[in-house]
Amino acid sequence: MQHDSERQIPIWFFIGALLVLYGVIILGTGVYQVVQPPEKPLALAHLHAGVWWGALMVAVGSTYVWRFRPGR
Repeated sequence: MQHDSERQIPIWFFIGALLVLYGVIILGTGVYQVVQPPEKPLALAHLHAGVWWGALMVAVGSTYVWRFRPGR
């Protein structure tokens, strides 16, 4: 039984927060590899997938955090 005073936080808010956290980490490592390229780069390193993937995760995660924020 749920009382009116109890506020539940949607699971999608936490998923969005995790996406933002992981996206920032991936984006940071991707930018670092652009600035400081590895000695032996991977086959498709010129595409900078870490930068694109990290930016996408931050954007999607921020959308989830904004959409499912508590107290809206």
